[in-house]
Amino acid sequence: MSTTFTEETRLRAREIIARYPADRSRSALLPLLHLVQSEEGYVSPAGVEFCAEVLGLNKAQVGAVATFYTMYKRKPTGDYLVSVCTNTMCDVLGGQAVYDALAEHLGVGHEETTADGKITLEHAECLAACDYGPVMTVNYDFFDNVEPQGALGVVQELQAGGRPMPTRGARLCTLKEMAVQLAGFADERDGAVADGGPGEPSLRGLRLAEQHGISVPGYDPKTPIRSKAEADRAAAEAKAKAEAEKPASGSTAPDVKAPDDKSPQVRTAETRQPDARTPVADAPGTKVPTDGPAPAPRDARAAEAAGAAANPPAGDGKPAGDAAGAQERNLKDAEAGTDADGVDPADANGTGVRK
Repeated sequence: MSTTFTEETRLRAREIIARYPADRSRSALLPLLHLVQSEEGYVSPAGVEFCAEVLGLNKAQVGAVATFYTMYKRKPTGDYLVSVCTNTMCDVLGGQAVYDALAEHLGVGHEETTADGKITLEHAECLAACDYGPVMTVNYDFFDNVEPQGALGVVQELQAGGRPMPTRGARLCTLKEMAVQLAGFADERDGAVADGGPGEPSLRGLRLAEQHGISVPGYDPKTPIRSKAEADRAAAEAKAKAEAEKPASGSTAPDVKAPDDKSPQVRTAETRQPDARTPVADAPGTKVPTDGPAPAPRDARAAEAAGAAANPPAGDGKPAGDAAGAQERNLKDAEAGTDADGVDPADANGTGVRK
């Protein structure tokens, strides 16, 4: 394994991986990339190799992620990454003018670093703060409503070794310090998180909520966030309680009334079954299941109708040429004591009266 990284980084890497289930350890890749960036200032080839080895991945898989997200830098970056939004909203408000002023002052272009290695400048596609535009960030902390002269003042203070206070958010830190936080570790500097304040547009929503008496019911901001172990334990307790409240085996389940013939039934296009009193439209391509035999093809029905016209029905309503109908009539005549012509067979002279 690579020996580039310190023992502290290796301990933190194991801590990050332990946050995830064993079969989901590759989910730790994003914070691990921030971790290696916190030591070297960018994601170096050694950093890619380190992440691949501790997660059991290949370097191509790690490199694909590291090159996808812009927050992972692939070449040495300054202590302070100055990002100026030049997207549509900020550009209209003067963002490009801010960027041009900084580029001229620092003597660098997009993603270039000053000779002393202190400041890297970049265009930012969007910083998600349109209501504060034009905006720029220093290591992702906001400086709102900037104009060229004010932005130059921030950069000059950085060059002099100072740390200007962001418009909102915590105390400014270096890129490596920020990468440690992005890896999931707290800012250990005294009072660092307590510094700074919110922006006026953000407070506007809070003030409107207070004015109209809107609040989240039962919300306690001091409620601690449970660890995974605590959440698993609570889930196990809830499951055990639910099992204990189940009725004992052998207990009689409540009777469920079976629907009668008069009960309304909900039918859908997929499940409805027609009955004798329900006409069903003969829609093209629609198949309606029935309990009876499948209807004869249209040509067969036409042939049957033509045969019925050629053989008028006898007295029993069956066509005279129907063999099955003739056999049935012979049986009825035998039971009645007559022949097929309705004459009593006992009348040898054939002059009997037709029954």
